[in-house]
Amino acid sequence: MKFTMINSRFITIIYTFILFTLIVSCSSFTPYKVPILQGNIYDEEDISKLTQGLTKDQVQFIFGTSLIRDPFHANRWDYYYSIQVGDELLDEMKLSINFNSDGLVDNWTIEEIDITD
Repeated sequence: MKFTMINSRFITIIYTFILFTLIVSCSSFTPYKVPILQGNIYDEEDISKLTQGLTKDQVQFIFGTSLIRDPFHANRWDYYYSIQVGDELLDEMKLSINFNSDGLVDNWTIEEIDITD
């Protein structure tokens, strides 16, 4: 009889410990948030390849198809990208490339969009 009382109490303590451990461990997990990359991702190496006098085909080879081709500004291509993880926006940039009337790169601007609220 003593053996079953001790055994039953021991099992209750073990189950309580396991239940407590499960509750505490599950409450500390956060779900994995997939990084979301949008637009044309470019880096410093790509920017260093950009020079005046490049043709539209050469620019498209370096950066890919531009995200925005404005019909009102046919000689400007805009490349935009953003990196977001969950609800947090990590980086956001815009590259605008202007072409002259011959279709060659004239100038470009890089805007780092302020992501602070």
